[in-house]
Amino acid sequence: MKQRIITGIIAAAVFLPIVMLGGLPFLILVYLMATIGLFELLRMKRMPLFSFASTVSFLLLWLVLLPEDYSVFLDSMQYDKTQLVLLSVILYLINTVISKNRFTFEDTGFSLLSVLYVGMGFFYLFLTRESGLVWIFFALFTIWASDSGAYFFGRAFGKRKLWPEISPNKTIEGFLGGIASAVIVGLLFYFISDFNRTLIELLWMSVLISVFGQLGDLVQSAYKRHYGVKDSGKLLPGHGGILDRFDSLIFILPILHFLHLFS
Repeated sequence: MKQRIITGIIAAAVFLPIVMLGGLPFLILVYLMATIGLFELLRMKRMPLFSFASTVSFLLLWLVLLPEDYSVFLDSMQYDKTQLVLLSVILYLINTVISKNRFTFEDTGFSLLSVLYVGMGFFYLFLTRESGLVWIFFALFTIWASDSGAYFFGRAFGKRKLWPEISPNKTIEGFLGGIASAVIVGLLFYFISDFNRTLIELLWMSVLISVFGQLGDLVQSAYKRHYGVKDSGKLLPGHGGILDRFDSLIFILPILHFLHLFS
């Protein structure tokens, strides 16, 4: 626990000032974190880092992450991201032939899904910051409160398992504690920040962030269990890897934007 707290303080001291700066510095950080996240996924699958398929995956990730303001060169070539995703699928499938099925059809699906999962999540992290500092802080603090509430309520009161086949330590009491903690953050933001949302809207968003954030954490637990790893990486002592720390956030942010809840 001590190591976890120390790592959290150091990471926050580095992360939050860059969040406050926004713009290009934050975009560079987003690119770095997403690249590490994709690397963690490929390593779980034991896919070689220096290979044709991995190269295509990283190039596609960097294109998916590209904000509209920085995609002038794509417009000049009359391409969009959807076309490039389809092109990458063709390249992956060609590689199944070239590699004589060492890179398989299943590997194609894994590679593409990994890029979209990581890329879309971190793309919307940047887009949320571009929506305004209050929005990114609301998302961050609500997720952090939900994660902490679920952990401490689960430790103190947890008796009934939430989903033991996926994550044996998570409990229903912890799940509800996470929602309650998120709602408290929603209340605080309503009274101390300048939001163009009603109290009901903020509380609804807080519940949504907590529920789907915890679901995002379970999604990661599922694929880590499938690939037989405890943590996605070792970059953050006491926390694991980038995906261990951002799994909830990159899962919920696209949903919030798709529902037009963030402006």
